[in-house]
Amino acid sequence: MPVVTSAPLRRDPKAIEAAVGVLAARFGNRLVTSQAVRQQHGNTVTWIENQPPDAVVFPQSTEDVQEIVRICAVHRVPVIPFGTGTSLEGHVNAPFGGVSIDVRDMNRVLAVHAEDLDCVIQPGITRKALNEYLRDQGVFFPIDPGADASLGGMAATRCSGTNAVRYGTMKDNVLSLKVVMANGELMTTARRAKKSSAGYDLTRMVVGSEGTLGVITELTLKLSGIPEAISGGTCPFPSVEACCNAAIMTIQSGIPVARIELLDALQVRAVNLYSKLGLVETPMLFLEFHGTEGSVAEQSERFGEIAEEFGGGPFEWTVRPEERTKLWEARHNAAFSTFTLRPGASMIPTDVCVPISRLAECVTETQRDIAESNLIAPIVGHVGDGNFHLTLLVDMQSPDEIKVAKAFNERLVERALAMDGTCTGEHGVGQGKMKYLLAEHGAPALEAMRAIKRALDPQGIMNPGKIFALS
Repeated sequence: MPVVTSAPLRRDPKAIEAAVGVLAARFGNRLVTSQAVRQQHGNTVTWIENQPPDAVVFPQSTEDVQEIVRICAVHRVPVIPFGTGTSLEGHVNAPFGGVSIDVRDMNRVLAVHAEDLDCVIQPGITRKALNEYLRDQGVFFPIDPGADASLGGMAATRCSGTNAVRYGTMKDNVLSLKVVMANGELMTTARRAKKSSAGYDLTRMVVGSEGTLGVITELTLKLSGIPEAISGGTCPFPSVEACCNAAIMTIQSGIPVARIELLDALQVRAVNLYSKLGLVETPMLFLEFHGTEGSVAEQSERFGEIAEEFGGGPFEWTVRPEERTKLWEARHNAAFSTFTLRPGASMIPTDVCVPISRLAECVTETQRDIAESNLIAPIVGHVGDGNFHLTLLVDMQSPDEIKVAKAFNERLVERALAMDGTCTGEHGVGQGKMKYLLAEHGAPALEAMRAIKRALDPQGIMNPGKIFALS
């Protein structure tokens, strides 16, 4: 095992060269150092600067990952886990250089226990591929962040999605993990039992750790039964505030809504342009209900009554799969649809989450701030759990515009924190939101996180420069 050191991590070209040489001898053409591939493994999705690794290696097994990590540990070279690269806050960047571990070839379903409602998978399989595999067995994995992300990456970032209001987030749906630690040892965080009181909850500690504690190489996931019937549709409202209040009333009334998504008028316009829909360009909720044929009809009708109380409607819903699929594909493409509003601009996506009782207030204050800042920033959100997103469209060649956008984002986070919310409901911290962790958690909690990091990764090689600084 490498010597433990508390010195701050710095880029060491000689150590990196030595580690890459050893890896190349071991993995051959499964190690790539071309500039194009390296840049693809740095941040490519948002405005955050691309910081590519020095090499990319493609393991095919847990044992491969262990060997890669051990080699990097000997030379004190950073290790950056990589799934599909869809994260939004610079999680996959390599600010100190190092080796990116791309798990694309670790994409198998290892076991399905339909009777127990769980499955065991490798981290590189994507959510769509998993659900295609599961479809004939009457079960599915419900977490749906929009992008066809890898399940390992989804666990690492503690992602959420449109179904979270009913099915929870990744922290609620990961039963156990196998994780390669910073010294190359393999840790299993739990068994397949649905609950346990045996010691620390290591599974939830790793879920959301963004690769800073280890590399996930196997996941045991909770599954759900495919509903007998599904209804879904759209409901227009006179204002965003009315949308939020209707969503709150729906949740508080105990209606088991599966999806309840907010789009402001500008986002509806973008969705119409991009997905060729003909929706009325007004604030709107997209909804979906799961259950029996009778229950989804009853839930849909009850929601329609609630919508009327807030000046909304009519709620137009359907049980036809092709119509629902078209609707939710448009919702999942909402971020990319924003480019139609300002061709040539770059997108700066951000998100916050507040208690649902403060949601309408937070969204309306944010809309006012957008207007006063002269920004183009459509809003979309998982309003059933108080989480909403903005995509700021910014000319990255304009320093003044970038300054305005960054100042707006800071006010957005401050507003959410003042309402007892969080700086990110599901995008994660990465590099982009590191500076907000102290205000959100306080010094004692942040130091506790650092203590865990130092204990499990004493050399600081696991995805360094993310979540918080150690020095």
